[in-house]
Parts: sequence; C-alpha cells; structure tokens
Amino acid sequence: MTISRYATVPNVLSASRIVFLPLLYVFALGKMELAFVIAYALIGITDLFDGYAARRLNQCSELGKVLDSWADLAYYASSAFFMARLHMNYLRPNMVFLWVFFGLLALSLVVSAIRCGKPMLMHTWVAKTAAAMVYLGVILSTFVDTTVFVAVILAVYSLAFIEAILIFLTHGEVDPDSPSIFQVRPARAKG
Repeated sequence: MTISRYATVPNVLSASRIVFLPLLYVFALGKMELAFVIAYALIGITDLFDGYAARRLNQCSELGKVLDSWADLAYYASSAFFMARLHMNYLRPNMVFLWVFFGLLALSLVVSAIRCGKPMLMHTWVAKTAAAMVYLGVILSTFVDTTVFVAVILAVYSLAFIEAILIFLTHGEVDPDSPSIFQVRPARAKG
C-alpha cells in the first residue's frame, strides 16, 4: 500500500478542511472578519467538491467517508465557536437550541458507537441541508442579522441527528451516505 492510494482528490479535499481549520481560528480570534469570511467560504466549499470528486472520479472509499465525516464534524462544530466569537449577538438568543443541538450530536455519536461499534455521522439529505445552511449562515452573519436563520439551522440539524439516531436504532450499521431514514442502504461488506 502506497500513500498515493490514499492521496486521492476527494481525500485531499476533505483533509484540507482539517489542515486549514486552525487558520480560521486565528482569523476569528483576531477578529479579522473579512479574512475570516473569505477563508471560511474557500475552505467550506471543499465539502461540496469532495463528494462530487469521489463520485465523478470513482474514488469513493471507506477511508474517504470517515475522513469526510471527521472533517465535517471539525468544520461545522467549529462554526459554533466562530459564531460565538464573531456574532454572539445572533447566537445568544438561540443558546437553548444550541445546547439541544450539541446534546443530540453527542447522543447520535454514542448510539452509533453502541449499535455500530464506532461513532458515525450520517450524510442524509437533512444533514446535508443543515450543513449547507450553516455554511451560508456563518457567511451571511458578516453582512446581515441571522438570529432567526440560526434558530432554523439548529432545528434542521436537530432533526438530522434525530433521524440518524432512529436509523442507528432501527438498522444498526448502515451506509453513512444513505439519503434518508426511508432509503437506508446497508453498510458495505468489509474486505
């Protein structure tokens, strides 16, 4: 096995979200809002292209799915910190929803770890929609009041985690790219 087997276009795109995440922290902590929003937009767009590249270049892999999930978790969970640092006035009215979000995220990871033997994040349509909304919400917060939009994002993400929990409880380990609880795909056989 060589490194080139793992250094596929989608894996590099997913890994770049993790590698460049500290730069976003530097910009947010320094309150360099314009640099932050540009970097956030550029780094976040890799989430759209990694999956597209994996399918288009036929470079789907279990490693890629895990790397994408962890890159998503790091990037989107960090978005809560970025909002708190740069736009607390939009986040403060939504603190109860934020704690519910983090509680459901944790519960989803615990349930998947128990039922599947490992923590998993699902990439259902609801979860993808919520991720896109977070991406847009953080960027828009630089320019407009997003208090209500933040509440909607947290509600949609909470639904995504509830859906994931139900999927794990009813089906156990499944393909994390299953579109919804109504279209659950079995996990690929390892081998």
